[in-house]
Amino acid sequence: MMDRRKFVGAFAGGILIARSVADAQPAAKVYRIGFFLGATGESVASLFDALSEGLRDLGYVEGRNVIFERRYADGHMERLPNIAAELVRLRVDVIVTGSTIHVAAARQATTTIPIVMVFTADPVQAGFVTSLARPGGNVTGLSADASPELWSKYLAILKETVPKLSRVGVLGQISALVEFAEIEAASRKLNVALEVADIRSPGDLDGAFATMISKRVGAILIVVSPLTYLLMESIAESAIKHRLPTITNAKQYAEAGLLMSYGPNLPELYRRAATYVDKILRGALPANLPVEQPSKYELTINMKTAKALALTLPQSLLLRAEDKIE
Repeated sequence: MMDRRKFVGAFAGGILIARSVADAQPAAKVYRIGFFLGATGESVASLFDALSEGLRDLGYVEGRNVIFERRYADGHMERLPNIAAELVRLRVDVIVTGSTIHVAAARQATTTIPIVMVFTADPVQAGFVTSLARPGGNVTGLSADASPELWSKYLAILKETVPKLSRVGVLGQISALVEFAEIEAASRKLNVALEVADIRSPGDLDGAFATMISKRVGAILIVVSPLTYLLMESIAESAIKHRLPTITNAKQYAEAGLLMSYGPNLPELYRRAATYVDKILRGALPANLPVEQPSKYELTINMKTAKALALTLPQSLLLRAEDKIE
């Protein structure tokens, strides 16, 4: 039988061997993901949560094998280049961001760190990718629209809502690099005049509405951007006050009080972005990951807003709505 001293020595030796083996094991890789948007953190919390949940489903858990570096411009778009540069200095493994103005800031900061875009209008025309099938650089992800003809769709829905509509206000940020030429082309097809109201800061909103009212617009098309996202509740309140039907392409706006939205599910796009992040962290190159286009568009109508506007919506429109907010 083994005496006590031999047993203690063997046990201690076993501990040393186990400890040596443990010390020799490489530490699990902890990835650093940069995430930035132009609105406030609170207003886009659902978008970050969707991304985080998508990554969690793929095995990435915050505090265990991933660290999120979250940054927000709080509506000050001029801060975006500095925010992107800060994430580059932190040496994040990948950057996830939103629409055109965000991707432009990220690309200005780096041409090597992978960038996953979400809800970006026409990334080919914007110069972010060579083609949707083969992006060719450090940017890939999900686009906001499947074709420029969607602008015609938004205007057609407004005309269906207001049959005698002849003048539409377009509220958004010129600085967001949205292709207003496409909206103008769509308006000519439908014989609708446009009045563009550019906003560059929250303080511009009242003046933008005053301008559109003076031009006698009969409805408003809201261009999704960090600033309009931040101000969507205020936009909805002003539109109801002036009895103006509104449409945009993100459901969150209709939930905030705009009359209608027609577009892809925005949180779902951020959830899908997690698959791009996963592939990149596993070694895939953004240049070889095709850009996804939305495959499903949902019409949402805020019935409370319709009532506030004293609008009787056509039955054909109501039947097409996937969601009616009562």
